[in-house]
Amino acid sequence: MDIKINLERLRGDIEELARFGQDPRGGITRPSFSQPDREARKWLQKRMTEAGLAFRQDGAGNLFGRLGEEGRPVLVGSHIDTVINGGKYDGSIGVLAGLECLRRLCEECWRPARPLEVVSFTDEEGNLVGDFLGSRAFAGLLNPKEIEKGITSFGRPLKDVLAGTEFNLESILKANEGKPDVEAFLELHIEQGATLDTEDVPIGIVERIAGKNYRWCSFLGRAEHGGTTPLELRHDAFLATADFALKGTQLVATKHYGSMITFGKVNVHPGSFSVVPGEVDFSLDFRSSSPETLEALEKELMELAEDIAATRGVKFFSRLVDKTDPVTIPSRIVAILKEECQKLGYPFLSLTSGAGHDAQIVSNVTDAGMIFIPCLDGISHSPGETIRFEDLEKGANLLLQALIRLAG
Repeated sequence: MDIKINLERLRGDIEELARFGQDPRGGITRPSFSQPDREARKWLQKRMTEAGLAFRQDGAGNLFGRLGEEGRPVLVGSHIDTVINGGKYDGSIGVLAGLECLRRLCEECWRPARPLEVVSFTDEEGNLVGDFLGSRAFAGLLNPKEIEKGITSFGRPLKDVLAGTEFNLESILKANEGKPDVEAFLELHIEQGATLDTEDVPIGIVERIAGKNYRWCSFLGRAEHGGTTPLELRHDAFLATADFALKGTQLVATKHYGSMITFGKVNVHPGSFSVVPGEVDFSLDFRSSSPETLEALEKELMELAEDIAATRGVKFFSRLVDKTDPVTIPSRIVAILKEECQKLGYPFLSLTSGAGHDAQIVSNVTDAGMIFIPCLDGISHSPGETIRFEDLEKGANLLLQALIRLAG
């Protein structure tokens, strides 16, 4: 079907959405259920209804705009929430490009054999209780204990964050009730890496999404005077942490090349100039596109930490915070995306996504696929997040043709 998206209108939508949650530091701060997010939701609902789509919202705050009547829908979308002081393209282009695709089909009076729905999932970024709150609620994959007892990244229980909204813990946990069977799901997203930009290729077709194991860990030693306790007698929790960070990174880099490990947050206690650190709490994030490798990493890293703890006279503790399984994109989805890309004459690369996405969660209930476009220098989750709009135009046109194939 010879139809193209309206790039200027899509660009205008992106700029309008970026008004909600502007951060004084130059980026966007729009966590789910915040005031900027609630304003953005109202704006998006209006955009959906103006496009002629039937609007609905589930108990987790996921927003849907539907084109068509009965049948298994083909979903397209992403999320509009952001990290703190993030960029304006991560997530939002997937929702707004999906909206533009359905809007163009409405304008052409095209009626799909299967209904199409654009969706904006709640809290993909994990500002509340674990990543992917909305898509996990949609797929029926939430942990009730985590929802009921979880403390958000703002230090408040989720139920307190929900106070004053139309949502509550029960509505979130029941969001998947009455969920329709889904034919497929497509998500357009910035790459969040530098491969496409470095290779000067406008399109990435994702074939795998890495799984993640995210833990909160501690080394517990003994706080002592830094001026009087001999080095050989110390039970230094910070040195244990530093040792683990270096050896853990070396293990992943040499034995499991291509996998990732990150120590993103470290808190040292008591945190004084003259006191040997008695406790260090830190985040541990390791990822792989191979289920077997992810399992091996968990075993090997935990054993390494215990060995270091024994050597340095401290204790090691670890608590699983979040876990997602690696996903292989179904061959029929990959084939459709490649065929339509070739028809459009767009160069593309096959990629593995190291970052997690809503598509990874939705893949538990239907075939899911992803299209990447470059972000300049691979920068994301930052005010410096930038795209080329000619790449977005190509990505959105590919998305449009894939949707026509899937729903036609």
